[in-house]
Amino acid sequence: MKFFTVTLTAAALALPIGTAHAETLKIMAADLPPMVNSDGTGREAEVVSSVMQHCGYDVSFELQPFTRHWASFDNGEGDAVMTVPTGMPMAGTQSKTYVSYQNGVSFLADSGHDIGSLSDLSGMKIAAFEGASGILPGLSDTVDSFASYREMADQETQSKLLLGKRVDGILGDGMLFAAYMTNLRIAGAASGVDANQPVQFRAIFEPSTYAMNFRDPEIAAKFDRCFSELEADGTIAKINTKWVDKYRDTLADDYLSM
Repeated sequence: MKFFTVTLTAAALALPIGTAHAETLKIMAADLPPMVNSDGTGREAEVVSSVMQHCGYDVSFELQPFTRHWASFDNGEGDAVMTVPTGMPMAGTQSKTYVSYQNGVSFLADSGHDIGSLSDLSGMKIAAFEGASGILPGLSDTVDSFASYREMADQETQSKLLLGKRVDGILGDGMLFAAYMTNLRIAGAASGVDANQPVQFRAIFEPSTYAMNFRDPEIAAKFDRCFSELEADGTIAKINTKWVDKYRDTLADDYLSM
């Protein structure tokens, strides 16, 4: 399994000789494009790097599969870990919520399905991300009503199952699904599926909130302060809107009400 480490500098201009460099924090991150891309860009990565730069820190992201990055932090890796469900017990000091994911269902537009709630998935073949039944509210109590249900870490495979009509819907964050759809369309015939089929997204769950955990409680407090300052001046909203707009064709206005 490949891990990626990407360092982002806190200033674009070279520092004069003799000027002290900012401290670099190693942050354990989930490999979840377009939230965090392998080059250190992405909606969530940009929020974190902007906040830390505002606090005077550089950041180095180490990307690992989702949930594995939590275990790595608990085992002593990194100065901080991101995409931690708010309130989840973990080593270090937790920040306040800094990002929300909008989970829902993605489905083929020509399927004829009218989906407005979790109960509307009854009798359908559903796929979801690994661990979804323990994260998405109400899902574990509903899966018995589905014609079939499976969880998998490979979200590209999920997308192909939908396009091949082997499942009726995909449960997960709408932006993540839209990004995989974009990649399949770019791949064209090489993807092995007809990725030009129009898809729709419905936000049938409340947004899932995430925090960061820091080993140093003082840095956690600085993160909260700097996030509040960037939230107040509109920086955080601009970052979120910019990234959501990239996938507006799929998400419409149903992603975090944007």
